[in-house]
Amino acid sequence: MPIGTASILDGSRVASQIMQEVAERVRRLAQAGHRPGLAVILSGADPASQVYVRSRLKACGELGIHSEEFTPAAEAGTDDLVQIVKTLNLRDDIDAILVHLPLPLHVDPKKVLLAIAPEKDVDGFHPVNIGNLVTQRPALAPCTPAGIIELLRRNQIEIAGQHAVVVGRSDIVGRPMAILLLNHHATVTICHSKTRDLAAFTRQADILVVAIGRPAAITEGFVKSGATVIDVGINRITERKQFDQIFSGDAAREKTFRDKGSVLVGDVHPRVSDVAGAITPVPGGVGLLTVAMLMANTVSAAEMRLASRSGRT
Repeated sequence: MPIGTASILDGSRVASQIMQEVAERVRRLAQAGHRPGLAVILSGADPASQVYVRSRLKACGELGIHSEEFTPAAEAGTDDLVQIVKTLNLRDDIDAILVHLPLPLHVDPKKVLLAIAPEKDVDGFHPVNIGNLVTQRPALAPCTPAGIIELLRRNQIEIAGQHAVVVGRSDIVGRPMAILLLNHHATVTICHSKTRDLAAFTRQADILVVAIGRPAAITEGFVKSGATVIDVGINRITERKQFDQIFSGDAAREKTFRDKGSVLVGDVHPRVSDVAGAITPVPGGVGLLTVAMLMANTVSAAEMRLASRSGRT
């Protein structure tokens, strides 16, 4: 497979910068007598979710953030999780609450997420935080979109005046991503599964953000030459036929596939790097930024709570 000409937007480098800045903020809070605290609620026994949560708790430990994990029994219902959240809302040593999604099918995620105090909503999903985001008031922004803004900013990629196209309209990525880009003065188009002639829109994008959960769905014909492409997707390929369709001629990926029986790919086809001006890799792109921004949001929640408390005294 030909080597792409696009510049690689290294998420690991930017995530490392953010983590260093967060560590300094944690030190300043400690000097003020407060250690930031994050509570993570993991319902269910999915191994991938357990790995996800462990990585977040490990990051807390490295930064000096206090963390606690809550693992309710598999049969725990909506009311049980809401009660855990309400208890955490009242704890002064917990600044941020993360409910890992997806929740078991018998649990109503909206009720659980709505129970989180907005000032402790580290994921930025609460309607109050989304409303503040829309009206450009201080808010905890969803971690993945916030990380993408940092990636663009720290790579000196202009957002203001650019046409940004977001493919995907989820509450986790697509919708808040569009809001943040608009807040940074981009002209924004949102596309989704009902969009007719998707390529006609994506080919207009100066900045193209793709979050649709379909492996290698965006190919070269969807992308304008020189565009900045942000690939939010992460998909595991395990079937040889699908691997050959996407990675034919890629010796490095071939070795990984033979050795591990699988390989990761984003929602953007690898050959888009032959067309784009800049692109995020998978892995090594957006995923690491999400962790870094979760840590940053935890510290922001602590800082805002302390500022609010001092303002009342």
